[in-house]
Amino acid sequence: MKKIVYVGLVLFVLSMFFHCSKNYMIPEDSIRFRIIANSNSNLDQTTKLKIKKDLESNVFKLLENSKSSEETKKILENNESVIKSTIDKYNIPYTINYGSNYFPTKEYKGVTYEAGNYDSYVISLGEAEGNNWWCIMYPPLCLLESQGDNYDDVEYKSYFQEILSKLTS
Repeated sequence: MKKIVYVGLVLFVLSMFFHCSKNYMIPEDSIRFRIIANSNSNLDQTTKLKIKKDLESNVFKLLENSKSSEETKKILENNESVIKSTIDKYNIPYTINYGSNYFPTKEYKGVTYEAGNYDSYVISLGEAEGNNWWCIMYPPLCLLESQGDNYDDVEYKSYFQEILSKLTS
């Protein structure tokens, strides 16, 4: 009888784990960030990456100590002129849209993020028909990556998997 209870509990925990695991990495109140290149030409892709790098040094550091999505929004609003002057240096038409924007399905570090509309800050360069670069402004994951630290060896643990291991050992 005890084995049946354990097996039932394990199956229940596994079903909950697999059912809930799709969106566990990005919190609900996150702010995504995206730069869409004019096209996929080498020049346009290089320009997109240069703008990204300039924004990292001019803006992302301001977000380093942000404690909430509301605080991040205020920082972005208060520094819009810095963002625009950074992009203006590249002499390319652009639009900035802050609000609910569509993101296609993305995969990052082995985790799939579902397509949908998300609170985000999107910079569209020129015709915005090229590949894009994206990250998360809040929590400030962009900043972690821009600092050049290697997060490939970060280990994610599952609370349910730990309980399951304890029960079965």
